[in-house]
Amino acid sequence: MNFGKKSVSDKRDKLNSSSAKVGKKAGVSALRVLLFGLLTVLAMVICLGLGAFKGLIDSAPDISDVNIMPMGYATFIYDSDGNEIQKLNSSDGNRISVSIKEIPESMQHAIVAIEDSRFYEHNGIDPRGIARAAVVAVKNRGKNMEGASTITQQLLKNNVFTNWTKEGPMERFRRKFQEQYLAVKLESELNAEGKNAKDVILENYLNTVNFGAGAYGIQTAAQTYFGKNSTDLTLSESAVLAAIPQNPSRYNPQRHPDYNKKRREKVLKDMRKQKFITEQEYNEAIADDVYARVIQTSDEKTSQPYTYFVDALVNQLKEDLMNQKGYSEVQAKNAIYSGGLKIYTTQDQKIQQVMDEEFQNPDNYPSGTRIGLDWALSVTHKDNPDKVENYSQEMLQKYFMDQGDEDFNLLFDTEDEARAAVATYKAAILREGDTIVAERIAFTPEPQASMVVMDQYTGYVKGLVGGRGTKTASLTLNRATDTYRQPGSTFKILSTYGPALDTEAITLGDIVLDEPYQYVTGTPIRNADGQFHGNVSIRTAIQNSYNIVAVKTLTDITPQTGFDYLKKMGFDGLVDSTAVDIRQPLALGGISKGVTTLQLTSAYAAIANKGTYLEPALYTKVLDHDGNVLLDNTPVETHIFKDSTAYLLTSAMEDVVKYGTGTMAQLDNMSVAGKTGTTSSTKDLVFAGFTPYYTCSVWAGYDNNIPVPKSSQNFHKVLWKKVMSRIHEGLPNVGFEKPASVQEASIDPTTGLLAGPGCQTATEYYEINTVPKKRCYHVLPAPTKAPVPKDDDEKPDTEKPDGSAEQNPDKDNKDQNDNSGTDQGKDNQKPSDENSGEKPAAPSPPTDPENPPSGSDEGQPSQTPEDG
Repeated sequence: MNFGKKSVSDKRDKLNSSSAKVGKKAGVSALRVLLFGLLTVLAMVICLGLGAFKGLIDSAPDISDVNIMPMGYATFIYDSDGNEIQKLNSSDGNRISVSIKEIPESMQHAIVAIEDSRFYEHNGIDPRGIARAAVVAVKNRGKNMEGASTITQQLLKNNVFTNWTKEGPMERFRRKFQEQYLAVKLESELNAEGKNAKDVILENYLNTVNFGAGAYGIQTAAQTYFGKNSTDLTLSESAVLAAIPQNPSRYNPQRHPDYNKKRREKVLKDMRKQKFITEQEYNEAIADDVYARVIQTSDEKTSQPYTYFVDALVNQLKEDLMNQKGYSEVQAKNAIYSGGLKIYTTQDQKIQQVMDEEFQNPDNYPSGTRIGLDWALSVTHKDNPDKVENYSQEMLQKYFMDQGDEDFNLLFDTEDEARAAVATYKAAILREGDTIVAERIAFTPEPQASMVVMDQYTGYVKGLVGGRGTKTASLTLNRATDTYRQPGSTFKILSTYGPALDTEAITLGDIVLDEPYQYVTGTPIRNADGQFHGNVSIRTAIQNSYNIVAVKTLTDITPQTGFDYLKKMGFDGLVDSTAVDIRQPLALGGISKGVTTLQLTSAYAAIANKGTYLEPALYTKVLDHDGNVLLDNTPVETHIFKDSTAYLLTSAMEDVVKYGTGTMAQLDNMSVAGKTGTTSSTKDLVFAGFTPYYTCSVWAGYDNNIPVPKSSQNFHKVLWKKVMSRIHEGLPNVGFEKPASVQEASIDPTTGLLAGPGCQTATEYYEINTVPKKRCYHVLPAPTKAPVPKDDDEKPDTEKPDGSAEQNPDKDNKDQNDNSGTDQGKDNQKPSDENSGEKPAAPSPPTDPENPPSGSDEGQPSQTPEDG
C-alpha cells in the first residue's frame, strides 16, 4: 500500500469533491429512510399489539360480573324429622361447600405446595413461573411443556372459562392472556374490598376442584375417600387428596394407590421444603399407612337406587320449578341435581319402613307369583348400519302370538323361562353381522301393588310404595304416582253419594228400589252378586256396594254434577266430555284414563278432613344453596264437601268395614272407614280407607292388565290391614268426631221415615236440614236376615291365613225381585207409595252403547308406562 504524502492528499481531494459529497448524502438519506421505515413498522406493530392487547382486555369478562364460586353443588333430601335420606347430584355436581375455616391448614398448605408454591407471594400471576415454563418449552422444543398457571388462574379457568376443554390454539392463547389479566384484577379487587384475597381464592378453589371418583370439592373428597368431614383430615390424608387434582383419574387413590403414593410423597417433600411442615411431621406422615383407610372406605361405599318416594319427589319438584318459577325443564333438572338445594320432605321414616317391610314380605301375596318381563333392544343391522332399529317387549309378545301362542302374555314361571323367550325372539330378528347397540332386561313379580299413606289434616304424604320386588334403578315405573288404573266402586263415594248427600238430593236413610235397570244406551246394569235386592236404604247400598242404586243416584243428580265434584279433587285424567267421562258409568268408576293411587288417597283424605281437600304434598319447603326459600309448599285448601256430608260418608263407610265388603280391613281397637273397588274381570283391586289419624289407599293387579284370579282377589286388603295395624300401634281410638251440623234420628229402616208407633226403629244420621218430617205409623212383619252379595269383593269376607276370602256357605239365592235386604239386617219391605218417600227410577236417557255395564276397564287401555 502507498501511504506517502501525495497519495494521502489525492484521496482527501476525492473525498472532498462534489460527486463524493452527493454520494455520501444519498447514502445517509437512504439510511434515514430505512430507519424511518423500520421505526414506522415497529410503531405499527406496537400499535397493533396495543390494539390487540386492548381488544383482548376489552373482550375479557367484566370483573364485576365474574363469579368464582363453583356452579354445581349436591342437593340433600331430609325426612319429616330432619334426617338426611338422600343426596342428589349430577356428574360434576357432587359437591358440598365448606368455608376456609372448615378446611385444615394441612390441606391448604398441601395444595399450595404442589400446585402454586408462590401463591402467598404473587398478585395473581407468577412471572418467575412463566419464565421458567418458557425456558422449559424452548429446551424441549414445545414438548413436555411445564404449566405456569397459578391457583388464581386455575380457579378462573374452571369457573369462568368453562369451555376451555374445547379450545383450539388461538382460543387457548386468548384465554390464557385473559386469565392472567383477570387474575391480577381479581386479587386487587378482593383486597380493595377489605377481604383476604388469598383465603377467598383458596376456599373457592378447594370447593371447585375435581378430586376424582365423582367427588368435587374438598368436603365431598374427604367423605368419599376417608368417610369424614374436611375439618377432620390429617396431614397424611391431606397429602393424598392434594396429589389428585393434576390428573384425577391417574392419581385416584382407590384405583391407583401406587401412582397416588408417589405424588403424595412429592407433596410432602414440597411442604417440608417450603417450611409448611417440620421434619418430624414429614416422617410421621410418610410412615402413616393411609391407603389402608382409603381402601376400607372405598369397599364400604355402595350406590343404591332412589326409593319410590324420592322418585315421586324429584318429578314433583321438576314440575313445581317449571310451573311456579318459570324454569325450563333443563334448568329445573340442573337446580335439582347440582343446585345445592335442601329439600325437606313429608316422609315419616317409621311409616315408610313399615310399608317397605310389608311389601317385601312374600307371605302377604298369593301363592304362584309369576315373573313379568320388561325388555327392550336396539340394533343396527348389517345391511343398514346407519339406522338403529328398536325392538320392544310388545313386539316380542306379538311375535309369539303370530307363531300360534295366542295366550302368550309376558308372564313366566321363572326368570330362566323369560330369558329363553327373549333368546328365541333375538334369534328370529338378528342376523350375522348385526350389532347390538343397547339392551335392557328386567323382571318384576306379578301381580303388583302400590300404596300411599297420608296425613289427612296436612296433606302430607307420610309414605309411598310404587311396587313390590327389588327396585334396581332410579326413576323407574312408580305405580303409586305414574300408573292410571280404574278405581272401581271406590268412585261411588266420590262421584255419586258424596255429591248427592252434599246437594241434599238424598239421605242415608232414603229408600231406593234395587231392580232391573239399564244405562240410557240400553245396556243392562247388574250387581256384583247378580241379584236384585228390592227396597234398600242408601246406607245399605253403600255397605254392600250395589251398582244399580249408585247409577240411579248419579242419574238423579246428573253425571255433570258428579263430574264437577271430581274435578275439584285433583283427578287430572278426567275428560270433560259427555261422550267420554260425563256419563252414567262414572258412578261405578268407569272413566277413560283412570286414577293414580296418590290421587285416590288424597280424595279420600278430603272426606277424613271434614270435606276439605288438600293437594298431596311430598315436601314442605325447598331452600336454595344460600339458604333462601325457593319453594314453599304450604298445601292449598279446596272445599269439596260440607262437614256434615263428610261425616255421613264416614259413617256409611264404617259399616262397609264392619259389616260389608271391607271386613278384612278391620283394625283392632281403631275406627276405620273405607270402600272396596273391583273392576270388571277383576283387573284392578282397590281399597281406600282412613282412620282418625291416616288415610291409606292400595291398588293391586297385573301390569299387563290381565284379570286377577279369584283365589287372589283379597291380598290387597291384607296389605292395607297389616300396614295400618302397625303404624297405629299405641295410638288411642278417638273415633270420628260428629259435627254439630249432623243430627241423629230414630227412623223406620223400611221406609226411611221417622219411626212411629208399631214401626221398626233404627238410628240414622242426617244433615240437620234433611231430617225426615213424616212419620211411619203402620205395623210390619218381623225382620228377616239381609242377603249377602256373592262376589268376593262385594260381600262380607273373612281373612284366611293366605289372605284369601273364606267362602260364605249361606249365600242368598232368593228371587231377584224379593224385598229382603234391609238396612243392618232388618226387613226392608217395599213401602206404600204415599209413605215411602221413594224416588222413582229415572227413564233411561240415551248414551254411548259401547260403555261397559259396570264401570269396567274393558275396551279402555290401561295407561301403564313401561318400567325404566
